[in-house]
Amino acid sequence: MSGLQAQPAVVLGPAVQTPRQAASSLGVQTGQIVQCVMFRRKPDAAAVLVLTSGDRRLDERKIEALVCAAGGRLVRANADFVKNTAGPLGAAVSPAGQGAVAVTLMDASLFRFNALWLADGQAQSVRQASPQDVQAQTGARVADVSLHPDEERKARQQSKDQVASLASTVGASGDKVPSPCISVCRINADSGLCEGCYRTLKEISGWSRSGPQAQRLLWQAIGQRMASEPD
Repeated sequence: MSGLQAQPAVVLGPAVQTPRQAASSLGVQTGQIVQCVMFRRKPDAAAVLVLTSGDRRLDERKIEALVCAAGGRLVRANADFVKNTAGPLGAAVSPAGQGAVAVTLMDASLFRFNALWLADGQAQSVRQASPQDVQAQTGARVADVSLHPDEERKARQQSKDQVASLASTVGASGDKVPSPCISVCRINADSGLCEGCYRTLKEISGWSRSGPQAQRLLWQAIGQRMASEPD
């Protein structure tokens, strides 16, 4: 368990906000940055901490199957729940300071690397450790809980197809313009756009207050954003 304390902390600075930015600052691969995501399990309100690679997205259905009884659900923990569970760490949960976490899972994708970088409980500070050290320190159960790259690409294409289908129903006139929402509500940290509807949070919140003309203009912007997205 000494691996987490053996390496000195590296302070990345306030400009680092995403795994990609952290990896760039350290000169490592994005997947070597450990993402720590906390969930609240229903109905017992138990804390579930999941560690995964910075280049992977968690598959909540896989996690539910591992930690929930039949009919149980997981919800993303809010800041107050994280603070009360993991201590005064805010939203930046540190695996080394789990507090009252009931279940800890470690995604198998982290074992692709010999060295990982993870938060040590201090703001903008990370330490290097091996996957084996992280597992030993946290007592995490190793499991496949992330979307594989091919699954991710398929999901992104399905979202794009749904939005494109909605876009085809937008008329040149009329008072009713369909909402771009397809119930995939996930903001991309790099682009600031929802990965379902290709809108910013400001555009999403302002949709119902916008008139038909402004809504059609936003649909045009969405089309341009989808067209410029890399395959």
